[in-house]
Amino acid sequence: MSFIKTTEEDSNYNHLEKMSISEIVENINSEDKTIPLAVEKAIPEIETLIQRIVIKLKSGGRLFYIGAGTSGRLGVLDASECPPTFGVPHELVNGLIAGGDKAIRIAVENAEDSIDQGWLDLKQLHISSNDFVIGIAASGTTPYVIGALQECNKNKIETGCITCNLGSPLAITARYPIVVKVGPEFLTGSSRMKAGTAQKLVLNMISTTTMIQLGKVKGNKMVDMKLSNDKLVDRGIKMIRSKLNISETEAHKLLMKYKNVRAAINSKSK
Repeated sequence: MSFIKTTEEDSNYNHLEKMSISEIVENINSEDKTIPLAVEKAIPEIETLIQRIVIKLKSGGRLFYIGAGTSGRLGVLDASECPPTFGVPHELVNGLIAGGDKAIRIAVENAEDSIDQGWLDLKQLHISSNDFVIGIAASGTTPYVIGALQECNKNKIETGCITCNLGSPLAITARYPIVVKVGPEFLTGSSRMKAGTAQKLVLNMISTTTMIQLGKVKGNKMVDMKLSNDKLVDRGIKMIRSKLNISETEAHKLLMKYKNVRAAINSKSK
């Protein structure tokens, strides 16, 4: 099957080794400026995918990201930030990477080349038709990801994807594909750059919008965040003071009593 390998096409630049530091960073920045516009064109597809995720999660399902290399790490990152930011259980949003957790830090050779392993990894977490699975792959050709989504489709598990190549096998496999056409990378084929940035922007949209729809945000505040360090405790105190118009000492007492900003505010709002 032929498709446009936009992220693998030859760079728009040449002789990078002859450029000055200033020229390199200015050219990288010029390429990076195009990414939000490329994401903007995919907003209708992003909206549709989020709608499906919200339905699944409101019905008791879970969200899974699955990828390899940079794409897999971005999925793991987004999943890992949901519990502290929104106070949700760790098992609600899951990130899987080819090669397992070791691959988050150190590349595992050939891990992404298995067409079967992605589905096996999902089965280990008791994946079901209640869940939603998003495959992440810049090129859209990663066997680990494609195989997982193919099996999900067979088992009536809804699937989406985030890729940067139009008409790729992954985009064709996913039921709700998101294709952000970023074009060639500054460094030919280095999809950790523009493609990776685009994927991060889309993941931010997916998780943040989903959590807002699930009621995990009040106004514009993270009222369900976990108080895992002094900075977040201070932020929680400020939220409570602002909402209830009370002193810092009173706000601190409430927060220490309820261990949650929402609960502290609700205790005085009844």
